[in-house]
Amino acid sequence: MPITLPSSLPAFDVLSREGVMVMSRTRAQRQDIRPLRIGLLNLMPKKIQTETQFARLIGATPLQIELSLIRMTEHQTRNTAAEHMAEFYRPFAELRDERFDGLIITGAPIEHLPYEDVTYWDELTEVFEWTRTHVHQTFGVCWGGMALLWHFHKIPKHMLPAKAFGCYRHRTLAPASPYLRGFSDDILIPVSRWTELRQTDIDAAPGVETLIASEAGDPCLIADPAHRALVVLNHLEYDSTTLKEEYDRDIAAGKHIDVPRNYFPDDDPARAPLNRWRSHAFLLYGNWINEIYQTTPYDLAQIGR
Repeated sequence: MPITLPSSLPAFDVLSREGVMVMSRTRAQRQDIRPLRIGLLNLMPKKIQTETQFARLIGATPLQIELSLIRMTEHQTRNTAAEHMAEFYRPFAELRDERFDGLIITGAPIEHLPYEDVTYWDELTEVFEWTRTHVHQTFGVCWGGMALLWHFHKIPKHMLPAKAFGCYRHRTLAPASPYLRGFSDDILIPVSRWTELRQTDIDAAPGVETLIASEAGDPCLIADPAHRALVVLNHLEYDSTTLKEEYDRDIAAGKHIDVPRNYFPDDDPARAPLNRWRSHAFLLYGNWINEIYQTTPYDLAQIGR
């Protein structure tokens, strides 16, 4: 089954050309099936790029997905056209009475700020509490996941001495987890962040478990069953060229930045990077969608009860 998107959303044409099954809402309404309602709370500046990346992954399963794009109510983005936001996004305040099978909360380039200094922090904590009663499963990505674990468990983030930037080898720690079905023991995952969570802090939080860690033991995928939440600190959703675009942007701005680790062939920025994480990206988000499908109530009104 396809993912349901507005036919005028840029991701609709991009994914159609890639062979991802997409369906207009008009056609979806003629099918006698309840699609899974998945919300995407998009906190990234490049909204269109981010919504396409996640739609690509959750649209690759055999299930029909209805994707809803969500924004913070008062926060105004400066990097995406106001017309795009008005047409495709709904503020959280408008849908707080609705229920969703799943919610993805993206990262945001505000790692240097204390959580409480983020302009929309109060509303984001409302979102976190809302997931307990209105969302069946939540998936926090990078800063969005760090913020979720801080809210529920007070697991702190720590500044890194230098940006973790490139493709890092990881290993699976819980191969029996339903989220890791089909995973290799060794995984290459893109990383781009200035902060980290530490395993000692995660170990001190009751019920929280690390499912994937880097070779150095740094947590990457974390499960929080009590809040029906999954957190990934790194970026399996990235396109092949996302790290290159970040690198080129900083070089053009005259900033000092190291070549992304283990990304360009022979560490040569003049050569096109190869995508070596895509299969595990589809596995992870496909497993998450499957787990939602297997456990969510058919009646949306029963979610969170």
